[in-house]
Amino acid sequence: MVLTPGTAAKRTTMREVAALAGVSLKTVSRVINNESGVAQATSQRVTKAIDVLRYVPDTTAARLARGDHETQTIALLIASVDDPFSASLFRGVEEVAHTRQVAVFAASTGGDPEVETRLVHAFASRNVDGLIITPTAQDHRMLADFLAPHMPCVYIDRQPAGISGDLVTSDNRQAGRDATQHLIDYGHRRIGLITDLQSISTAVDRELGYRDALAGAGIEIDEQLITHGAETEALGEAAATFLMGLDDPPTALFAARNMASIGAIRVLRRLGKLTSVALVGMDRIELSDLIEPPLTVVTQDPVEMGRLATTHLFGRLDGDDSPPERVLVPTRLEARGSGEIRR
Repeated sequence: MVLTPGTAAKRTTMREVAALAGVSLKTVSRVINNESGVAQATSQRVTKAIDVLRYVPDTTAARLARGDHETQTIALLIASVDDPFSASLFRGVEEVAHTRQVAVFAASTGGDPEVETRLVHAFASRNVDGLIITPTAQDHRMLADFLAPHMPCVYIDRQPAGISGDLVTSDNRQAGRDATQHLIDYGHRRIGLITDLQSISTAVDRELGYRDALAGAGIEIDEQLITHGAETEALGEAAATFLMGLDDPPTALFAARNMASIGAIRVLRRLGKLTSVALVGMDRIELSDLIEPPLTVVTQDPVEMGRLATTHLFGRLDGDDSPPERVLVPTRLEARGSGEIRR
């Protein structure tokens, strides 16, 4: 029988590849696994047969034949697919995974602990080799107990609650310190802070950096100028509205997450104060260079964070059993105009 592409309704088998190439099953296996001992001409015939038949190796069968448990897959749980930061994390993870010919399954938790638990169980039941997670604010001890016997896990961006685990994150405390010090250097003493939930480690660290800078400059901290819970653009806008409505409003704002920056910009534009109230944001936001003045930001490197987390995960899969490690990725302040408005 002559085999042609697309004639089989079922998945093409290795036996069919062997028949078309005129070789044994063992020879096909050797070519697929890049083993030595196959003549170049024979290898070319097998490769051509694979292309003609559009054969896709069965990795599950291959690992069972080898007697190992690797599936050549890892899973990534991010906070939201809508967030450019999360998308960049995914890109960094994929870059490293592709060098190992490992597939990445990705899903978003939406910050919901129940969704996170369900997804972790789902990926574990599918025997992925490891997990990279941007954790929600829940206690992760139960998840850690569930994962420990089965697969390694690396946390990215946020510190997990209740446990110590491998973590790759930005130097968020330094980011908060740099943003606030920049505003202090331009003469500001009343600096409002718009930040995320207090249960999120990145928000806590950025606020600590804010407090560090004020204390270092001898500026008394006014708790009324610190707002929490700016998870969305709307909540960031509400926080900025509150701050600018104070009897003695701030002359500068540090919006400590990207959604908060958008909310703050809307409020300052509505009040006609884009050129009189200084603003430093966290992370680049789309079209931020088109407002006047352009937004000054402290930038993270989520792609590098993704790369480092994946490299660390593969190290664990390769047998690294050293104690959990916390990797800090530096941030950088980009002065563009909005943060350079003097008091």
